[in-house]
Amino acid sequence: MPEPGVPAGYAALIERYDLRVPLPPRLAAIAERHHPRSDDQWRMLTPRHQPAADMGAQLIFAFRYEGIDLQILAALFDAVAPQAFEVLIRATPTGGFARRLWFLYEWRTERRLDIPDPGTVRAVPILDPDQQFALSEGTPSPRHRVINNLPGVRAFCPLVRRTPELTALVEQGLGDAARAAVGRVRPDLMARAAAFILLNDSRSSFAIEGESPSGERTARWGQAIAQAGTRALSLAELNRLQRVVIGDARFVRLGLRTEGGFVGAHDRYSNQPIPDHISARHEDLADLMEGLIAYADRTVRGGMDPVIAAASLAFGFVYIHPYVDGNGRLHRWLIHHALAAAGFSPPGLVFPVSAAILREIDAYRRVLESYSAPLLPLIEWRATASGNVEVLNATADYYRYFDATLHAAFLYQCVQQTLERDLPDEVRFLEAFDAFALGIQGIADMPTAQIELLQKFLAQNGGRLSQRAQTREFAALTQAEADRVERLYADTFGQG
Repeated sequence: MPEPGVPAGYAALIERYDLRVPLPPRLAAIAERHHPRSDDQWRMLTPRHQPAADMGAQLIFAFRYEGIDLQILAALFDAVAPQAFEVLIRATPTGGFARRLWFLYEWRTERRLDIPDPGTVRAVPILDPDQQFALSEGTPSPRHRVINNLPGVRAFCPLVRRTPELTALVEQGLGDAARAAVGRVRPDLMARAAAFILLNDSRSSFAIEGESPSGERTARWGQAIAQAGTRALSLAELNRLQRVVIGDARFVRLGLRTEGGFVGAHDRYSNQPIPDHISARHEDLADLMEGLIAYADRTVRGGMDPVIAAASLAFGFVYIHPYVDGNGRLHRWLIHHALAAAGFSPPGLVFPVSAAILREIDAYRRVLESYSAPLLPLIEWRATASGNVEVLNATADYYRYFDATLHAAFLYQCVQQTLERDLPDEVRFLEAFDAFALGIQGIADMPTAQIELLQKFLAQNGGRLSQRAQTREFAALTQAEADRVERLYADTFGQG
């Protein structure tokens, strides 16, 4: 803590019931003085906020000041007898807190509590939209008199806190800005820019994995990215995409894993696993993937912010790591799918998230590790004879209910880069190239392929034709023509 205090809310419940969960990104505590200092890890409240020590008071505090944490609640529901929750809810059956807790208990455990009808009361939302991102159109639960605005389902439901940074990014209206920017560009120019951006994103997605695929394989994956959002998401569709991304499957098992999985290395002498991240147990994959697919559909129908939904979906997928190979590229494909399915991406344009990630690869790794690193000590495992891992404890909830706030902020920044950098840069390049190509035709009759080669040579040499270019590929140009070409390049591309 930034100063002396007493844990409160979720921190107190974790401590009291010894809950084995990753700590939330930010905890709450009661400070000793009336003007406490908070930081990124701890929200320090004044002594007047001190809740009673019992479970109910700590839960009320948590709901009010920290929002809903499904992972902690799931662990608490497993640790405490259902009768304790019945007593707690019956104490104030018409209260908003009691009805939210009642719904969450039955939603998560699929066990029915012995609670009387609360009568005619106004329905309250499960998530407070001022605290956490939620569906704009939730579904009513008449039994509990609540509106279920959770973005996901019991099997998969990451949540995102409404931080000042994310709120500012959302309020920029980047989807509308993207459509407006596309509308200002000539359709033929936009089509060419979109084609390059798509191919570059496919190439970048392989580069993130340390691969340099053939042009044919890059183009094939680019076509898969372009089709994102046009088909309903399903396990069969993800399996099909895995076959596309792998290409040669002679040495890779396709489909969901049938054994453990991890990301990391092996000891070179013993072949023992050295995990950086341990994937979901293969026994849990069918349920987790069904939940993930339901999440994708529910967030579109319920009006969830598309970028928030895309981040939760895609990073949840990569933490689950359902396949032996291809998870990283499918994880980034899911971003394209979620944005396109929600109508966030302008028609014909793919946000080049992989290109932005490649530029920000260190930040990307930090975001991935923000959850996988604290999760690792909570997973009990042993090495198998084949050098894999076997998970020994129940871990499914770790992949269902993680906090995706940092992931959403990172993805929003990638989308912002598309609008502020990638799209304008590509449009400017094409406009400059068209002017350059037209000018070249006034100097020499040259095919387009030669003009493209000429432009590349000039770009690589600071706007000057190298001695090699003038004596080999472009030896037919006179010195006067070569000088005009260099001046033309400087005029059109602003270099030289």
